[in-house]
Amino acid sequence: MAARFSVLVTRAIPPKAIQRLRDAGCEVEVASAGEPLAYDRLLALVRGRQAVLFQPVDRIDAAVFDAAGPACRIFATPATGYDNVDLAAAGRRFFITNAPDALTETVADLTWALLLAAARRLGEAERVLRAGRWPGWRFDQFLGLEVHGTTLGVVGLGRIGRAVARRAAGFDMRVVAYTRTPPTDTGPAVELLPLDDLLTDADFITLHAPLTPQTHHLIGVEQLRRMKRSAVLINTSRGPLVDEPALAAALRDGTIAAAGLDVFEHEPRVHPGLLAQDNVVLLPHIGSASTRTRERMAMTAVENILAVRDGRRPAQVLSEPAAPQDSAGPPG
Repeated sequence: MAARFSVLVTRAIPPKAIQRLRDAGCEVEVASAGEPLAYDRLLALVRGRQAVLFQPVDRIDAAVFDAAGPACRIFATPATGYDNVDLAAAGRRFFITNAPDALTETVADLTWALLLAAARRLGEAERVLRAGRWPGWRFDQFLGLEVHGTTLGVVGLGRIGRAVARRAAGFDMRVVAYTRTPPTDTGPAVELLPLDDLLTDADFITLHAPLTPQTHHLIGVEQLRRMKRSAVLINTSRGPLVDEPALAAALRDGTIAAAGLDVFEHEPRVHPGLLAQDNVVLLPHIGSASTRTRERMAMTAVENILAVRDGRRPAQVLSEPAAPQDSAGPPG
């Protein structure tokens, strides 16, 4: 093992994960206690590091990779998503890893919390109560939507999408799903449909697709018009999957009944048309925000770093250095 293995942690992670690195003999610098890290400072700090533990809000692109240079061996994120990383620009110079298993169940739980809150108008009702405007019980007050016995539409059947679908059994729901790459095991009683058919059929539509050029604004004006007027849209995946101005207009005009969002297209900014609507529940990107899950996410990234430090292949690999034979020329 090298005498010095320097790890840059771009923003604060649970102390247990930092201590694990230090106990393993790593030199660790935490660049920020949590506030935004300026891009030019990130470029300066990655120089000479053997590892970088970055977060979903950090832009990891060609300039960052070039600044890190040949000393760096791994870029590790504690998140599942990696749309903030230019994998092509990495050029097979480093290991790049994520943590796809660490947050599945926690995000699925939060998805259901949003679904129930949007269906039963919990945000609107609480605002009335806190403002002192509740006149007391009335038979027709805050009438919401039934969840049990309805149809759940899951867009994207990765780990989180399947976990959300499993929970529907407790509500006696029919589950339909759309996915570009069907898994070998879709879970119990999941019916695969084309996206257009799912949109017209489902009462609750929840998004769990990765952000790619193909899924950007996957839900826009035309898709919203296909939905039932009583439909509820949930997004705990990536904000740009939804055309936010189109969704704000659909909620305002009654094209759909409600929405629940934990992610936004231009975080931390939220489209003002969404903020103005009572029929949308808005959360500040807290899908994985439980103490145990955030620790598990950070420890996954740390163990990936230590694996590379010790000459082992990490468990979760998005990209890796070219094998020596890949770059070798033809035999002389």
